Amino acid sequence: MSDPVTVKSVQCISPAGLHRMAYKEWGDPANPDVLVCVHGVTRVSDDFDDLARALADRYRVICPDVVGRGRSGRLRNPELYVVPQYVSDMVTLLARVLANGERQQVHWLGTSMGGLIGMGLASLPDSPIDRLVLNDIGPVLDPAALHRIGDYIGQDLRFPTFEAGAQFVRDVSQPFGPHSDEQWDKMARDVLRQDANGEWVRHYDMGLALPFRAATPESVAADGSRLWAAYDAIRCPTLVVRGELSDLLSHATAEEMTRRGPRARLVEIPGVGHAPMLIQPEQIAVIREFLLNQ
Repeated sequence: MSDPVTVKSVQCISPAGLHRMAYKEWGDPANPDVLVCVHGVTRVSDDFDDLARALADRYRVICPDVVGRGRSGRLRNPELYVVPQYVSDMVTLLARVLANGERQQVHWLGTSMGGLIGMGLASLPDSPIDRLVLNDIGPVLDPAALHRIGDYIGQDLRFPTFEAGAQFVRDVSQPFGPHSDEQWDKMARDVLRQDANGEWVRHYDMGLALPFRAATPESVAADGSRLWAAYDAIRCPTLVVRGELSDLLSHATAEEMTRRGPRARLVEIPGVGHAPMLIQPEQIAVIREFLLNQ
């Protein structure tokens, strides 16, 4: 029996023009209960295949490739690879997904960057998000971790074979925690593609690195103030999932998130850094329990 999944796309707009955002849709398209799952900065919608498969009995699961990644288009101006643009794209996606539906709310799961997008959207008046999962992300971003991520994004790496590329992905992704060889292979296949020269490259626009390189200590501090203001404005039930060894979301920040704003519930995943991939059954169970036990 094949998986109940289709790949679709929606047209979005930025100040630089039009672009298309692809998304995977799991489950019954008539199901009014919608879960949106949004990936991290260099990852793709396929990260959520296992989780979507596990939850498609209860949800219509929507997993977009954020613009600049995977099956989606690229922006003509890479300076626009920022959260406000992503939030705008998601509003367009939700208008498509929820069109003509009686229920105009969704549940949202965001890993890292996907959590920042969700935080921004959930903070707005009349937000469509009525239950929120933030996977290893919060209002305080460690500058050293951001620098590490920016350096990683901007490396235009090319591999002669898939095996060489897959080994690189596995090496740099060790903070994701322990996985089987089969799971590591899939994680690599999800983010590598073969170019016209037969080389294997990462499946995103190298322009994603531009906003990271433009960041200054002052801008990071200002972003932190805005993120806390956004977090404090969230009113829906919220779960924070933190990798016990995360260098992007500190334990202190995660604890403060339980006392401020929506007063999130906190679950820490032992032996994992940034970020839990939500592939392992016990991690999926944490998400399912929070989303469905209301």
